[in-house]
Amino acid sequence: MPMLDEYQYERRFFCRSMPTEFDDGDAPALIIQGYFVHADRYALRVRLTTHALRIPMTADLDARTVLAEHRDIFRTATIGVKGPSVGGTRYEASRDIDAQVAAALVLRGGDVIIKNRYTAWIGADGWNIDVFGGANAPLVVAAAQRSTPVTNLIIPRFCVTEITDEPRFSNDELSWRPFTRWADDFEDELARNGPSFQQSFGTNTME
Repeated sequence: MPMLDEYQYERRFFCRSMPTEFDDGDAPALIIQGYFVHADRYALRVRLTTHALRIPMTADLDARTVLAEHRDIFRTATIGVKGPSVGGTRYEASRDIDAQVAAALVLRGGDVIIKNRYTAWIGADGWNIDVFGGANAPLVVAAAQRSTPVTNLIIPRFCVTEITDEPRFSNDELSWRPFTRWADDFEDELARNGPSFQQSFGTNTME
């Protein structure tokens, strides 16, 4: 039977930009992820992370070029498997692997994304704010994570609309169908329908 810590509980939100008040000047986590399976909302992922390099997330950034040029500074790597996200809950199991092996795998195959990850405490919750580069620039996604389902959340003002459980915003789907391909359609939907926030997670409190 899977252990509780093999499930990820989060709510995710589309943002217009990185909120500058959460950039303390230190290098964010630079993350490069390769997806070797991404079908029917299941995924097999290899992730490399470093805090030793600060790179602006521009549209012309190539993740594999960055990794090839700086592979020795990536000292942390994991391999993970993920199931479909349902109601803000997603199965995720991962383990540490050798960073050089992880780099070799990502350089040789899979679909790749690159992003900077900033972390912040907002109220009682820890948040990840991901700023994407390459074909996913200028996408910014903020996620509140807990060890239990994320209910009764204080939603910060920089969150434009909720994207929890929207597959197109998942990292695995962004690796092969990047944001730039459908950003205009999304903006049209947002203008037509307006922002939305899920009501099935208790009481939303807008900051």
